[in-house]
This record gives sequence, structure tokens and C-alpha cells, in this order.
Amino acid sequence: MPLVCHTRKNALPHRSLLAMCICAALPVSTALAAPQSEDTVLVEASADSGPAEESQDYSVKTTAAGTKMLLVQRDIPQSVSVVSKQRMQDQQLQSLGDVLSNTTGISASVADSDRVSYYSRGFLIDNYMVDGIPTFFETRWNLGDALSDTALLERVEIVRGATGLMTGPGNPSAAVNMVRKHADSREFTGNVSAEYGSWDKQRYVADVQSPLTDDGRIRGRMIAGYQNNDSWLDRYNNEKKFFYGVLDVDLTAMTSFSVGYEYQDINVDSQTWGGLPRWYTDGSLVGHNKHDSTAPNWAYNDKDFNKVFATLKQRFENNWELTLNATHTEMNLDSKALYLDGLVDKSTGMMESYYGASYPVVGGTGYNTGKRKVDALDLYASGPYELLGRQHQLMVGANYSKQHNRYLNSWANIGPDDLGSYYDYNGNFPETQWGDLAVAQDDKIHIKSAYTATRISLADPLHLIVGARYTKWSSDTLTQNIEKNNTTPYAGLVFDINENWSTYASYTSVFQPQTVRDINGKYLSPITGNNYELGVKSDWMDSRLTTSLAVFRIEQDNLGVTTGQVIPGSAGESAYAEADGTVSKGVEFEVNGAITDYWQMTVGATRYVAEDRDGNAFNPNLPRTTVKLFTSYNLPMLQQLTVGGGVNWQNRVYQNVATPYGTFRAEQGSYALVDLFGRYQVNKNFAIQANLNNLFDKEYDTNIEQSYIYGAPRNFSVTANYSF
Repeated sequence: MPLVCHTRKNALPHRSLLAMCICAALPVSTALAAPQSEDTVLVEASADSGPAEESQDYSVKTTAAGTKMLLVQRDIPQSVSVVSKQRMQDQQLQSLGDVLSNTTGISASVADSDRVSYYSRGFLIDNYMVDGIPTFFETRWNLGDALSDTALLERVEIVRGATGLMTGPGNPSAAVNMVRKHADSREFTGNVSAEYGSWDKQRYVADVQSPLTDDGRIRGRMIAGYQNNDSWLDRYNNEKKFFYGVLDVDLTAMTSFSVGYEYQDINVDSQTWGGLPRWYTDGSLVGHNKHDSTAPNWAYNDKDFNKVFATLKQRFENNWELTLNATHTEMNLDSKALYLDGLVDKSTGMMESYYGASYPVVGGTGYNTGKRKVDALDLYASGPYELLGRQHQLMVGANYSKQHNRYLNSWANIGPDDLGSYYDYNGNFPETQWGDLAVAQDDKIHIKSAYTATRISLADPLHLIVGARYTKWSSDTLTQNIEKNNTTPYAGLVFDINENWSTYASYTSVFQPQTVRDINGKYLSPITGNNYELGVKSDWMDSRLTTSLAVFRIEQDNLGVTTGQVIPGSAGESAYAEADGTVSKGVEFEVNGAITDYWQMTVGATRYVAEDRDGNAFNPNLPRTTVKLFTSYNLPMLQQLTVGGGVNWQNRVYQNVATPYGTFRAEQGSYALVDLFGRYQVNKNFAIQANLNNLFDKEYDTNIEQSYIYGAPRNFSVTANYSF
């Protein structure tokens, strides 16, 4: 494991030849490095961030999130949440979507049983990273990035706000980084678990790692899992299989190499596409049961993910480190589905189109296949240097990625007479006689970036982080070739009030090319704007407990907003228009980690307002105020027993929907979901855990548009876990 320097004052000793080469290009002269100062603390860390030792805490000591420089959270001038392996286990957060739904400041918008989009500060999160390498999310197809299984992950890092320094293009919402598990143990260790839960859920996971040589320089780890479950929805079934293998090699005392393979296969039968019809033509609500589903028996949605990755790290005696990451990813989609999208005549049950007589369609069937391929390389170096008698830190790197999205589909409209009375519908619509699949999208996106940042010690309590990222973004589509260049500046100032408290201010710009089109089929201009943030942070007990309070303001132009129309000649593709002057501003608060040695807690709250230039609410279907709490307590008098639980609360949300019969309002009042859990450590190796979600069986809507999608009712799981 590398030794990472961190200090509250004038840390980061020595200077390497690599640092000298890099700094020679700067318009400054450097002096010889001073010896290590007394207030420098050496933190044993994993290759990317976080403590190397096994921890039961909800906190993570250090992270490279936000800046790609390894820092404690209070030194990062942005809002950062880290969800640890222990919290994922306690709360049974088994997919990335589960993690995001329980993270401060993140809101979910559910499209149907299998597709969920996540938002922060009012804007879509479309940047998902694995070990720091980004994959850009295609909203139209939604291949299920949020379905990634957390059994393969050490932790999840979320940086809210614009993250141009890390990712170049990106919404000013958040960047989500999944950090994989590695073969860290020089002893044979493992864990197996079996779970049974509501709707006949069965889940089995095995995680084994071992040294492969006597000296432990070569180590391997394998994780395999299987899950099968039904749902509260009629006819629905989900089967998931996953495998992960990684080889970690210490080539020398200062050189390490990792190579791995990840596979996930998700097969869903009778998935919904959209939700249940919300309104009668008179504007009153259609009554449904929670188990109702529009999905026919022939519907399915199959996805598989194949990822190969490698990492080479070269450390130097002067605490510099060079990292090369490479990855190849392929994600395949094969799906047939049916959706209903219309208003119901109360007297006859016949459905009417939202678009009136000019487009008398009340639903459709679709056969979609496709593949997303991503190849990426990321090379960067980071370490200390000395300037004007003070010690600082520098990071410099370059990135190249190529993403190919190719999707084909066949489409058939459903008219009112095709369906008949909705009152008689029970998923019995016959499968379409599919025609030949046509290419619906074929995009090749190339991103070339160069980036750098430095953390300058202006004074013992004052540090400045400045940097920039140059991005060359190009896309070859079916209809257009687009190329955009942009330089994204980043600046953050951190002032240490005392040993526990810091305050900060940060700025970065927004640059986001768009893959949506206007009514004429032309791609929209890139989103541009600014991201400002002020905050106060603290850490306690050697960063086992962290707190943060932030206020932010985001300004955007050219933001694509849906017009409610369909692009002529497309397979139902929505048309968008550019909107200027969109502003989101608000405040966020989080406490995370160990309150005492026995008590772990995370609690976060967000309040923001997002409006367009005319003062109209932007994305009012997303909650403006959320509070999320989860806690666990290990009883001192009975240390085999750990109990806990949490609550997620959000305020009222709404959406106005234009129909031929007037504008109707979809609305969901404020609500809270309460969860409980308990774990009993039978002996050193064996534990039993029980989780109960939605304790009070709250009924709530997760879509807030013309369709109604019930959230999960009360459910439970019991897990047996054996470690060796």
C-alpha cells in the first residue's frame, strides 16, 4: 500500500524528478524540498482512496473525489458524500440505484419497473464513473447503469455540483464514482451470504480472496452472485447473475499492477414500459391496485455488461505517483415491451390520446436492441513540490475515451380500437408481428482531455486549489457531425478555522454537449453555465466523523427541455428546445460517520429552488426539500446485537400535463419512508441480519407525469452471512 501524506498545515514533503519536469513548465522556480515536517501524518491508503484497514465506519478517511488528489473531505471545496461498504451492508443497498436513492441531495424519477433516472440540485446525473473513468449516460435508452451490483464495490463516491475538472463534460448535478473491490488480503479470506425476502427474493453471493504466491505479492479475488425475485407487480420476474475477478500484483516494492474482469447479466420478464394511466378524460384519477401492471406476458428486458480493466501504478520515493487506467466495456440490450399512454373514458373504458385527433395513439409496442461500447485510457501523476519555501501538491493528466452507441428498433402504435376497453385489459395484448429492425441511433463520441490542478499552501491555514481541463468533444451521428472544444476552469479556496473546522469557496464552469434534438431533428447546442459553492466542513476523531454545510448557485444556458412533441419521422423520439437563464440555488447539510465507537449515523438534508428565466419552476416533479437519515447502534451491553434504521422524507411535488381536455396536475404529497434493521453476530464468523423497508406500508407515486408508478410497498429480507 502507498503511504499518502496529509497535513493540516505545510505538508507534502520532497520533490521528485517527475515533479521537477512538470514544474519546469510552470512560470515559477522551485526550491529544494524541505525535510518532512512534524505535523505531517502518514496515512496508509488504498490505491485510490480510503483507509486500507477493514473498517466498520460509515466514513472514509481520504478520497480523490473532486480533484483526483488524495485529500480528507474537509480539504475538498465541494459537497462530497461517500457511501461505505459497511453502510451498504447495513442498509442492504444492493444496487447503485439503492445507494443513490439513499444519498444526500439525490432524487429519483422512475420511468417504469426497470428504468430510473437520478437527479441532483434539479439536474439529471448523466456521468457514472468506475474507478474514475467516466461513461456518459444515454437517457433515451437507459441501459441500466444504476443496476450495477454493489457486491463488487468497496464504496461509492458522489460529488455534487459541476465536476468539470474530473470529467470535462457533465451536468452540474453530480458525478458518481464506483470504486471496485481489490485483492487486498495476504491471507485466504472470504464471505458467503444467502438472503430470502419479499416476493420470493433469493440472493446468494460469494466473495473469496487469497494470495497466489507464498510472499503474497500476487493476490486474487473472485466474487460471484445470483439473484431471483418477483415483484409486487403482476407477472414481473427479475433474474440477475454476476461475476467479478481481479488479480493484484506487486511487481516491485514501488510498482503495482491490477487486471480484472466484470460480468453482469440481468434478465427481466414482463417489465413495464411507463406506468399506469393516471386520469379519466374528466380529470379525475383512475383507481388502481399496487399490483396492477400494463406489461404483457411476452415482454422481456435483457441486459449484459462485460468490462475488462487494468491499472498500473508507479510510486516514487518522494511521494509522487503515476497512474495509468485502461478499460473496455460492452453493454448489450435486447427488449420487447408495451406501454399505454392515454386518458380513459370513465363510462366506456376506451382510451383517448394525449395528442388529440391529430395523433390518435394511446400506446405502443417496441422491439429494441443495441450495444454501447466504451474504450478509455486515463494517465495522471500527482505528488508534492516546493515553491517559495512552502510545500504544495500538483496533479496533471490526460484522458481519451471512445464511446459507440448503436441501437435498432421496430415500432408499432396502439390505437384506441386496437386496445379496446381499458377495464378489460389485464396484460393480454398480443405480441406485435415485428418488422425488420431499423437503426434508430448510431453515435460515436470521442473525448480527448488534458487536465491539471494544484493545491497551493498560501499560509498554514489557507490553501488554494486551481486547475483546468481542456476537452475536445466530437460526435458522429446518423445525421450530423459535431465537434466542440472547451476549457473548464476550477478554483477552490479552503481556510482552516482550527484543527476540526474549515470553510471554503469554489467555482467551476459548466460544459455539456447534448444528444437531444429539436423539432427539426437538429442537435441542441452544448449547455454552458457556472457553478458556485460556499461551505463549512469539519472532521473529528481522525476523520471518522465528518460534517458539511454548503450553499450553491448554478446558472445554465442552452438547457434542453422537452416540448411535449415528437420529432417527425422518428420512432417516437421527443423533441427538445433550448432554454436560457435556468438557475438552481440552495443549501445542503450532511453528518456522516461515528458518533461514538458504538454508534454510526448518516443524516443529510437538501433544500433548493430551480427556475427558468421567467420564474417558472424547473423540473417541479423533483422534490425541493429532502431529508435522509440512517443509523446503526451496536449495543454495549450485548455487543453481538446491532440495531438501527432510517427515514427518507421529501416534500410535495407536481407536474402540469397538457391534454386535449385541459391541463391536469399530477401531484404527490410529502411523505416519509421508514426502514429498520437488526443484525445478530452468532459467533465470530456467522451473523444473521433482518431488514424491514417501508415499515408503515406508505403508498406513494414515483413518476409524477401522465403515468402513475407505485413505489415499493412494505417488504422484508433475512440474510445469513458467514465469513472465514
